[in-house]
Amino acid sequence: MEEQGLHIETHPREGDPLVRAGRPDPCTMVLFGATGDLAQRKLFPALFELARQRMLPDNFAVVAFSRSEHNLEQFRAQVKEGLKKFARTQPLDEATWERLASKLEMMTGGYDAESFIRLREHLDGISERFGTQGNQLYYLATPASTFPALLDGLSSSGLLYREDASVKRPWRRLVIEKPFGRDLVSAKELNRALTAVIDEKQIFRIDHYLGKETVQNILVFRFANAIFEPLWNRQHIDHVEITAAEKIGVEGRGRFYDETGVIRDMVQNHLLQVLAMCAMEPPVSFASEDIRDEKNKVFRALRPMVGGEVAKYVVQGQYEGYREEQGVAKDSKTPTYVALKTYIDTWRWQGVPFYVRAGKGLSKRATEVSIHYKSVPHCLFNTSDTCQRLQPNVLTLRIQPREGIGLSFESKVPGEDINLSGVTMDFDYSKSFNKPVPEAYERLILDCMRGNTTLFARQDSVEQAWAWVTPIIESLDSGQGGPMHTYAQGSAGPDAGAALLARDGRRWTELKG
Repeated sequence: MEEQGLHIETHPREGDPLVRAGRPDPCTMVLFGATGDLAQRKLFPALFELARQRMLPDNFAVVAFSRSEHNLEQFRAQVKEGLKKFARTQPLDEATWERLASKLEMMTGGYDAESFIRLREHLDGISERFGTQGNQLYYLATPASTFPALLDGLSSSGLLYREDASVKRPWRRLVIEKPFGRDLVSAKELNRALTAVIDEKQIFRIDHYLGKETVQNILVFRFANAIFEPLWNRQHIDHVEITAAEKIGVEGRGRFYDETGVIRDMVQNHLLQVLAMCAMEPPVSFASEDIRDEKNKVFRALRPMVGGEVAKYVVQGQYEGYREEQGVAKDSKTPTYVALKTYIDTWRWQGVPFYVRAGKGLSKRATEVSIHYKSVPHCLFNTSDTCQRLQPNVLTLRIQPREGIGLSFESKVPGEDINLSGVTMDFDYSKSFNKPVPEAYERLILDCMRGNTTLFARQDSVEQAWAWVTPIIESLDSGQGGPMHTYAQGSAGPDAGAALLARDGRRWTELKG
């Protein structure tokens, strides 16, 4: 790739994959909430793309379970209209659509015992017709308030059962979307309800950030490159910055967002997962439980915020006009922006601040991690002015958009005089490999069918993350965690967010629109 004097070559290694993904098992995917927004925008487009690439199992079917009345033809037409808007590859490939449509089934019913018995009979027939061997993947794309009724209906009808290695039966797996609770107490209640019915290895708590190619690449980048891992510690790194900025506001989701807020929506799950990938120790292997063990140690090592520390280390904000959004309370105290400073109390990271910010209505859409290295220990140049112009090296892991990696360093400008210039080496995933970066749900749905839990949140990690976040939310809700700052839409957030770093003599990476 040639761009602005930069030439990047990729050299794919020959031979077998280091970790082979494996073929997904034959199965029936039962989708609750099939006519909802998530299904239309993400799940069916992911299934369509997998069908286009012929990555779905040969023996596969989708049963859409809906409480609203639809006949099958109406439902298929609705899915197709959604794909015309949201599918990754356009125009829609008709042959792929015909293949996928032939595997789409529908059932209308409530969450009552009779409906689940009818569902069981329907699934028995599907298994015979499509040859799915009785394997069933239940996807709850529904509000968390429906989970108890769904769990009870599925288990009491015999559709969902705890797997026992000594008894050979078709597998049962359950996928649930975030939020995994609203706080530590509700997260524990949800986990108790789940593990009362099935085993932890059957539960797939989906966090689409973990399905992003660039998040997965953090582990390969760290542990397959000897030049970076030795520098990945407190001796060499000054601070770490994790940003998830969105240009859009709440976009018609005012009621949901006003009950959730930016900390529950982004920090507790997505950004803490990214932080864990960046901060974890090398796992014993790339096996799913070894990776999840190391991530959980990071959550356990997050320094708790107690007493007045929330007001000192956390800034909350609300974009101007948020309270006028449809569905938002006129006196809402829900933050749409948060910036915080935290530490990970481990040998590797002791004393290195991690700054996290997330917000809506900002100047740019960007999710990235910036690793800021320490300044040079001794300036060799003859004036203090020159030395002040030296910028520390920054390694940037861009998660979205324009997925890739950037590395900044200092260089001499050509000429007789010694003049310095900052240089950024930039690697762009899709351009360098000349192939599009797949959507997160494509990978995650396949992993559910494979039974690979690596990219899914485990019970202990969910509860550890909530144990750290809940006191922060409670302090902010009570008014003891500092004021609610306002900020203009299209800005970088409230001034107090910049002041959080300025107190330490640092600044955020600029959000250039």
